[in-house]
Amino acid sequence: MYNSQPKLSIGLPVYNGETFLQESLDCLLNQTFSDFELIICDNASTDNTEEICRNYAAQDQRIIYYRNPSNIGCACNFNRVLKLSQGEYFKWAAYDDLHAPDYLSKCIHVLEENPDYILCHSHTFLIDKYSNFLQNYEIKMQTNSEKPEIRFHELLTKHFCYQLYGVIRKKVLEKIPPMGGYGNADGIFVLRLGILGKFYEIPEYLFFARCHDQQSLSMFFPNYMLFTNNNPQYSLDDLPDFYQYSVWFDSSNKGKLLFPHWRIFQEYLISIIYSPLTLPQQLSCCRSIIKKLAGTEFLLLKDLLIALRNIFSLA
Repeated sequence: MYNSQPKLSIGLPVYNGETFLQESLDCLLNQTFSDFELIICDNASTDNTEEICRNYAAQDQRIIYYRNPSNIGCACNFNRVLKLSQGEYFKWAAYDDLHAPDYLSKCIHVLEENPDYILCHSHTFLIDKYSNFLQNYEIKMQTNSEKPEIRFHELLTKHFCYQLYGVIRKKVLEKIPPMGGYGNADGIFVLRLGILGKFYEIPEYLFFARCHDQQSLSMFFPNYMLFTNNNPQYSLDDLPDFYQYSVWFDSSNKGKLLFPHWRIFQEYLISIIYSPLTLPQQLSCCRSIIKKLAGTEFLLLKDLLIALRNIFSLA
């Protein structure tokens, strides 16, 4: 029988996900751990996403389907599924990723047995649009360190925020601001979680992240596969287009004068200033930011030049 107060809430924000959605839903609904609600927020899809969701919801009472009357952007839709959740634990799920049948049970077990961890995820396989194996995701970080300044430093590493799709204690999520509407907002969000507590990475490949040409990484970060294994061919020229990424995160940014790299820098500082870190820990985090920005100062200048160009073009 469905529990009206489930142990876990799964939030699945989706927009035009008809190609992969059914396979993703089947993986979640067939988990060995079943005490969850599945909240789907459809961001005004124009394909068959709504029909798929309504059909699944009619067959499984754990599914709660919402449809936004208009596209509110990625970040707002991510935040909405969290706001609607009731569980003690929370997990975001993507419409195109897959999970091993025991993913949830193993993550919940870790968090139940280890109260000092706030998030649990697993090793990750990268798969293609046909669900075929591509490669292991080999970017590993010391997010289980006892020292928050070390976790902060590690999470400044270029990575794809797959930790965001782990199982998280909801009470910790409520201690940080919602995901913002700017480029790298997911990275900042994970960073703020890392300041508050340790992550545990299950040493098994239980999460399968799909790579395909419809996802945001492909649209704004065409060479993202180059550094999944810390490929030496990756360079600053392969960075994503944070201008378009900002619009994707928040559709209200379209047409606005944006300073995306300055905004990321600002959010790094805010993460430190409003954290529970001690002053020595905050200074250590600031040093990490300086090291990260070394060699990328031209991106801040690029923001200013683009803004000036846009201002003069409107004059």
